[in-house]
Amino acid sequence: MLKIEKYIMEKTIGIVLKICALFSSIIIFAIIIFLIINSLPVFDVVNPINFIFGMDWNPDVGKYGIFPMIIGSFCITLLALIFSVPFGVGCAIYLSEIAPKYVKKFLRPSIEILTAIPSVVYGFIGMILLVPTLRNVFNINPGFGWFASSLILSIMILPTITTLSEEAIRSVPEEIKEGSFALGATKWQTIKHVVIPLAMDGILASIILGMGRAIGETMAVLMIAGNWPVIPTSIFSPVRPLTSHIVLNIKEASANSPIYYAMFATGLVLFLIVMGLNVVYQYIYWKKCKFKG
Repeated sequence: MLKIEKYIMEKTIGIVLKICALFSSIIIFAIIIFLIINSLPVFDVVNPINFIFGMDWNPDVGKYGIFPMIIGSFCITLLALIFSVPFGVGCAIYLSEIAPKYVKKFLRPSIEILTAIPSVVYGFIGMILLVPTLRNVFNINPGFGWFASSLILSIMILPTITTLSEEAIRSVPEEIKEGSFALGATKWQTIKHVVIPLAMDGILASIILGMGRAIGETMAVLMIAGNWPVIPTSIFSPVRPLTSHIVLNIKEASANSPIYYAMFATGLVLFLIVMGLNVVYQYIYWKKCKFKG
């Protein structure tokens, strides 16, 4: 009797989990279909090539090019990664291989708590503290722009890179490290030539997820990016990423107008970029699991 009840419970749990997974997939496909349906009308006004690669955004004269916004998103994200990756990976190495236990107990929660801070708080700090400081130190005007946005964004994605990189480094088998020590390698030589190469797939995956997080960030970037719909000419130039572009325009767009549908098309482009990054992450994760197997 107990075996039958256990069998029924396992089958029930399996069915519930399958339904949950199916429901998540249905939501994703529903979002994609919704974005596509609401994006198509704008292409009666502008063709997809001119929409994606167009350099001008001026709906009053029928120009709907979002290429500067695409470049703006990648510019902010790449500079944020340049700031955050060395610190994130370095912190992961320290936490997993070097730090004593009492330091880990303090440092790890301190890093993870950064994810709990609302993005609007980051944006407010950037407006009140960072932008005036950059304006005074570098003698630039207005101070809102690419550099300030990337600096704030690098702090926001630091926990993602640190946590996932630490997990990847800790997953390296102890036997391999001990073998390196047995051959006469030092602690730093083992980290550099053994641990990091074996954990590289996981580290790359953490960077890609951090990149996806950065591209999708809205509020903090909206508050300090400057939001000029042009390609930046320097790291201190104002810039407008795709997320800010949607927020700035959708609130003023009347329903069923070309600009209204253009925002859905912009959202579709952003969605596809983030989905592409997640596909790359899943591929790297699959390679990592295959290597372990």
